[in-house]
Parts: sequence; C-alpha cells; structure tokens
Amino acid sequence: MWKANPTWGSPRIRAELAKLGLTVSDSTVRKYRPRFRRPPSQTWRSFLHSHAKGIVAIDFRTVPTATFRILYVFIVLAHDRRRVVHFSVTESPTAVWTGQEMVNAFPYETAPRFLLRDRDGIYGKEFQRRVASLGMEEKLIAPRSPWQNPYVERLIGTLRRECLDHVIVMNEPHLRRVIRDYLEYYHHDRTHRSLDQDCPISRSVEAVEQGKICEFPKVGGLHHRYQRQAA
Repeated sequence: MWKANPTWGSPRIRAELAKLGLTVSDSTVRKYRPRFRRPPSQTWRSFLHSHAKGIVAIDFRTVPTATFRILYVFIVLAHDRRRVVHFSVTESPTAVWTGQEMVNAFPYETAPRFLLRDRDGIYGKEFQRRVASLGMEEKLIAPRSPWQNPYVERLIGTLRRECLDHVIVMNEPHLRRVIRDYLEYYHHDRTHRSLDQDCPISRSVEAVEQGKICEFPKVGGLHHRYQRQAA
C-alpha cells in the first residue's frame, strides 16, 4: 500500500487495513513504511493520468515543401480525448506569434489548468506572459526528454506516418488544407487503443442489422472509413 499510494499517511493505511479485517496500530504501520530520501510525490505518469482533463500539450513539427522551404506546424493537443484543439502553420515562428496562437486556441475563458511543453527557446517571455494571462500553469518537461510529453509526440509521429510522408507539400495554404483534412479523419474516424478503440469525437458502434458495410475514402484516399448503410 505504501508503494502504490506514497501520499497516504499511517492513519490512512491503518483505516484501509481495518476495512480488510486487519487491526493494527499506527506504530506497526510506521514500522514497515519505506524510507524515502525526499518527500513522497506522485510520479510523472500518475500526474499525466490524474490531471488528463485539465492538460493540453503543445509542440512544433517541421515540414519541408517542394521548393525546399521549411514550414512549422504548431499543435495544441487536449490530453483527455487526444483531441487537437488548435493548429497553425507559419514559416517564421516567434514567441509573439506562438503566444497569440494560444489565445486563439482558448477564447472566452476556455483554457485548461495545465500547459505541458518542452524547453524550446521559442517559448519566450512574451509567450509565457500570454499563457499566464489565460490562467494556465506551465509544466516544463526535463531537457532532452520528449518521452515526458508522450501524447503530442505520438500525435506528431502519427501525422507524419499516416499523412505527411505521403504528400508533397507545395506551400503554406496547401499544408493547412492537408492537415485540416487529416484531422477531420483523425477526430471522427480513426480509432485509438488508448480510448478503448473509440475516436476522439466518440463514434457509435453499428449493429449488424443496420445494413451492409460501405467504404468511404478519407484524406484523398490515404485512409477509409467503414460504416453500415441500409440497402
């Protein structure tokens, strides 16, 4: 119990044992308590899980064009349903531009509690000021530790493998259209193991009696949605 619940005290452990029919004293519980070198706290994984509804993560993805220009895709991802709240594309990202995109992502006091990000220099003082004005608390991952921001990193990898690796991007407007088209599929059609095989925008299960299975192309035919339709 100590290992699984590091924030519990002796009375809490003793009460839990009592519910299991085991009567012990506080001194007995303390006797078997593990010795921590620092005050106990929840792990990073536990933090991500327990605060999922109040966390958004951000990151950039670079995309080369057919003329060898480099475009930057800025993504804001909500943890609870793996939903992309906002994205934008630019050729020259700055702290001011990135801060304004955060404001665009959360109008009318809709910002969540926590913002998870890396330590990229693009998130300068102006960005931090705009985020603070939204009432968000920034949580920075450790240097060179992308695994601490796993959901948005996985999304960026998925976007690359399932879409951008198969498209020659011509310019900024073209990239916006491609990503918008893919995110429409991602939100409404693509199932996720972490969501119990559901989509970010929940998709109902269709009964066999609803009709035969039909195929509908998505993202220019790169992917398909299958659903039942009455004959």
